Amino acid sequence: MITTATRPMPKGDPGYAETMPCEPQSAKRARSLVATALSTWGIGDLLDAGTLIVDELVTNAIDHTRSRTVRVVIRRVTRDRVRIGVADTSREVPGAGMPDEDCEGGRGLVLVDALSDRWGYDLHPTWKLVWAELRSHEPTACPEDLPSRTHP
Repeated sequence: MITTATRPMPKGDPGYAETMPCEPQSAKRARSLVATALSTWGIGDLLDAGTLIVDELVTNAIDHTRSRTVRVVIRRVTRDRVRIGVADTSREVPGAGMPDEDCEGGRGLVLVDALSDRWGYDLHPTWKLVWAELRSHEPTACPEDLPSRTHP
């Protein structure tokens, strides 16, 4: 078992990120991290979709990669838009094809597609980030109005 720090780390634009073991127990921690970020930003209308999306993305990394860890990233992109991403060390491109009726699994990205405004992936030399964006309909503060850990 890999032990990692499990503390949210604020990022510059505001956001949260955490590296976790690539194992089923991490899906619960990822849901908690998303819930913390959305609650902090006052956009609770995204809670159900956001936690379900991160659960699916973490589960896909567990089921379809040989990564030892995953990195969960939640960023507030604009006033009303949040990006939830899961990075792993696989360069295999995710697919969102509809599985056969008889299959018990394989619907995760179909669900992500249905719940998000848009989703995709970014390939890097040794890893990839699969992400989904959600749009809030609740009035909230702009990201630049939120506390930041950077100084001019």
